[in-house]
Amino acid sequence: MPILPSIEALPADRPLAVTVGVFDGLHRGHLDVLRTAAEAARERDAASTVITFEPHPAAVLRGAAPCLLTDPAERLERIAAAGIDLVVLQRFDLAFSKQSAEAFVERIAAGRDLRALVMSPESAFGKDRAGTIDAMRRLAGERSFDVIECAERDSGGSRISSGRIRSLVGEGRLATAARLLGRRYAVVGTVVRGDQRGRTLGYPTANFAFDEPVCLPPDGIYAVRIGWGGGSVLVPTYRADGVASLGVRPTFGVGARVLEVHLFDFDGDLYGRRMRVEFVRRQRGERRFAGVDELVRQMDLDCIRARAILAAAPRVLPRNRTPDRLPRS
Repeated sequence: MPILPSIEALPADRPLAVTVGVFDGLHRGHLDVLRTAAEAARERDAASTVITFEPHPAAVLRGAAPCLLTDPAERLERIAAAGIDLVVLQRFDLAFSKQSAEAFVERIAAGRDLRALVMSPESAFGKDRAGTIDAMRRLAGERSFDVIECAERDSGGSRISSGRIRSLVGEGRLATAARLLGRRYAVVGTVVRGDQRGRTLGYPTANFAFDEPVCLPPDGIYAVRIGWGGGSVLVPTYRADGVASLGVRPTFGVGARVLEVHLFDFDGDLYGRRMRVEFVRRQRGERRFAGVDELVRQMDLDCIRARAILAAAPRVLPRNRTPDRLPRS
């Protein structure tokens, strides 16, 4: 899937079916929009096209972006997997934010055959978010393209949104977040050198650093699945199960908040590797122990329990439902 640096780079020799959005999270509602765009493109013999933004518009307009739900590389892979032909990673700055919705559409259509614009009822773009679906329908009548509405996906009577999923992850309601995402929640980070204390305890760990703020669940111990290598986030060369500790490690004095993962049945150098950590289930909260011996005994139990959880958990969630082995939260 080609990734283009700006709207101006869109091809002039192919008709286009376009959808626009940040698509952070790539949750089930987002996937509905992408699949609708792909279907609209097939019906019109056009290239299905996503226009998304870098950086997040909130970082420009409000001075701070929300924490990431999806690693940027994973987001692009999931967009491609939904059947999209082209992606525009449009730079978002103050000048871009000030253009009208009409000017934005004209920019897309200039010298091109725009055949369809796919939107949800909540979609809006352009200055003051004036480019609503009703406004685009009026413009479409003048410019001869179709506006296709993709109904919003809801769950439990509430609209699926990235903000809702961020709240669920922050509250530790990972099974509910998984239902809305259509997959278990995961983060992608780079393994960095820590204090290597885990190795002295018989539990070497990979410590993670993140390029941008990511959404993390509450501190505690988690059964996790890890993937890395091969140039693909979704289809890694290597996979492992493990147990993750997220928190400030109070037994050794409160420090910085750290995500560290012990990989089962693995002994190798992972420094500098980018790895995806999928949170399968929270086992317990973070605790302060009286000493190293007590901590190691608990780590033994944590690993036994994590292995049992992971052995029972399916690797892929069935579409649109949570498997019985993943308790609701």
